Amino acid sequence: MKILITGTAGFIGFHLARSFVEKGVEVVGVDNINDYYDVNLKIARLAETGIDVDEISERTAVVSKKYANYRFVKMDISDKEDVFSLFSDERPDYVCNLAAQVGVRYSLVNPDAYIRSNVTGFLNILEACRFYPVKHLVYASSSSVYGLNQEQPYTTEQKTDCPISVYAATKKSNELLAHAYSHLYKMPTTGLRFFTVYGPWGRPDMAPFIFAKSIIEKTPIPIYNEGKMFRDFTFVDDIVQSIILLVQSNNDGELHRIYNIGNSRSVFLMDFISALEKKLGVGAIKNFLPLQPGDMISTLADVSDLEKRIDFRPNVSIEEGVSRFIDWYLDFYQISLPALKKK
Repeated sequence: MKILITGTAGFIGFHLARSFVEKGVEVVGVDNINDYYDVNLKIARLAETGIDVDEISERTAVVSKKYANYRFVKMDISDKEDVFSLFSDERPDYVCNLAAQVGVRYSLVNPDAYIRSNVTGFLNILEACRFYPVKHLVYASSSSVYGLNQEQPYTTEQKTDCPISVYAATKKSNELLAHAYSHLYKMPTTGLRFFTVYGPWGRPDMAPFIFAKSIIEKTPIPIYNEGKMFRDFTFVDDIVQSIILLVQSNNDGELHRIYNIGNSRSVFLMDFISALEKKLGVGAIKNFLPLQPGDMISTLADVSDLEKRIDFRPNVSIEEGVSRFIDWYLDFYQISLPALKKK
């Protein structure tokens, strides 16, 4: 079995690639290592999987020094010629597309990046899967596609035609394109609507990372909508386990399926901050701000169809997830918790 995973210098892609290679699966990882956030963190993720940064060059495979069954290619999926060349060389059995320009707020100021990566890039992946057929294409969507939908918990049967950010609109376009390709070319595809993923090696632009950093550095936390926000925080290990089970599962006769992947628990944002404060033993300085354009006030996933499909549902508690995230954060940035509490 060979799987091609895009976005392996990213948060979820890194965890997924590492999990697959540790199971003995042959993995080809792809990422353009852009500078949307700290490149050093992306390089550190690659290094954790045995990829030597000094050996990385454009469109050339680097074999992991830690896992003989893992190799990495620096490449931008928005380049169709490069994507087709990669598929021609590798002929993967499965593809998991996690490469994307992420972030709701950044899409307000740089929409071009989202069209290039999330639309053009994904179209290139679909076209490559068409001409070099794979057993299953699994791709990342987002809970943001629910947009102005007020009915919760969100189910995959609900309408998602009112996105409130460019990012959400591009993710909805991924679902529509995948559906069309499944219908036209009998291509098995599965879209995954992730709900607020967090955990070790997380993204610095996401709330858990921003909150932890601010608490540790004793700087104000920006808390939007005066803190009146609810999120279905989902630990990254639950996300990865769901993807692994879905990749090799059948579609029950349907060529295109979409699933929510969330913890099925809407957590009050202030309670999440309290969990961080408790773990760190340090109080947060809170800066309450108005609701930002593109932000959703609340998210909550219905994952009953996911559980039925793979007999698994995300279940890591906020307390456990926060503890594991903070343990990694302190270790990665070499911060002493006792010393922090004394400041």
